[in-house]
Amino acid sequence: MSQNLSQTFLAITRNSTDLEWLQGALAPLGQVVSAGGGSLDELLALVDVTFASLVFVGLDREHVVAQSALIEGALEAKPMLAIVALGDGMDNQLVLNAMRAGARDFVAYGSRSSEVAGLVRRLSKRLPPVAPNTQLGGLTVLYGIQSNADGALLTTHLAQVVQKSGQQTLLLDLGLPRGDSLALLGLESSFHFGDALRHLRRLDATLIDSAFTRCDVGLRILAYAGNDEPLEHTSAAELYMLLSALRQHFQHIVVNLTGQPDSEALRTFVSHCDKLLWYTDQNVLDCRRNLAVLNLWREKGMKLDHSKLLVDRYLRNVAPDAETLSKSFAMETIATLAYSPEVRLNAKNQGMTLFELAPREALTQSLRTLGERLAKRSEGLAKPKTGWFNRLRGAQ
Repeated sequence: MSQNLSQTFLAITRNSTDLEWLQGALAPLGQVVSAGGGSLDELLALVDVTFASLVFVGLDREHVVAQSALIEGALEAKPMLAIVALGDGMDNQLVLNAMRAGARDFVAYGSRSSEVAGLVRRLSKRLPPVAPNTQLGGLTVLYGIQSNADGALLTTHLAQVVQKSGQQTLLLDLGLPRGDSLALLGLESSFHFGDALRHLRRLDATLIDSAFTRCDVGLRILAYAGNDEPLEHTSAAELYMLLSALRQHFQHIVVNLTGQPDSEALRTFVSHCDKLLWYTDQNVLDCRRNLAVLNLWREKGMKLDHSKLLVDRYLRNVAPDAETLSKSFAMETIATLAYSPEVRLNAKNQGMTLFELAPREALTQSLRTLGERLAKRSEGLAKPKTGWFNRLRGAQ
């Protein structure tokens, strides 16, 4: 989805350990997305939304018949797809079954990263070029290890600025604590993130028009419900399909992920967004926790060239300053946001935006400037068609 990744590969593996091995081996080439447990329909749907041309399918003696049938079914539906089988390299029967089913090659679990990457490079040269959908909406993610209401406060304002620029915008609030964006705006919702995952195949303009909560400026909001499953229990495949569906209906999506623990689902958001705003303040303890996650991701080979540092509650006379933080995180600082405790507290307690309460405050001006910068990344995208439900109501 984002331009920082050259390719997307799909994989059906025995367990998360095998998936991580494959992700590490192919990190220099792109992102490996888990295709779930082996459903042909789910695999084909993921191929359609990821534009993947290469799929890894794990084989084992107990399920080799079903796994071979999956390979045959995928190739029947997508003849130009390249499938590489994974398995025990010492089991000749698995190798034969894979080749008979139509796999292009076979890779033994635990093979050296250079061998796997070399094989993928050779196969990629023989595959037809993939033209990703350039009309997908922009995707901005705010992430930091801190869990507080300020993540929701900031993303609510940034998303409103993008919406006011004339772009149809969605705020996807998956930050912790849950649902703070709705509370900050004095809104309620009967349709939440978990509902969207359950209705993936029905997620069209009509459902969005009728079910997604909307604030005064027209911004749509999709947030956690109290009983939704934790993000780490959501599969990368489900998230990929949800994001692809939403990006066809919105010109820009702003995602609040502050406070979320590290997980495959979180990494899916981070890897596929256009811009990652890494959220921190000058608190050294929180900085250390943020750096622990950041360094782990870099060690795993995740591409983070699209990330910028956003320093919140900034005090100029307190160390570490913005320049020191930028060096520590090895990221360019995109903005520093003023502390302004009274203004923040009033906005949270009164259910009003900073644009209404304190339009001339430094914090408000900084958020407006940053929001306008985000809006420029997707301003050239075509406006999605308005659903019939909105036309009946006379909405834009």
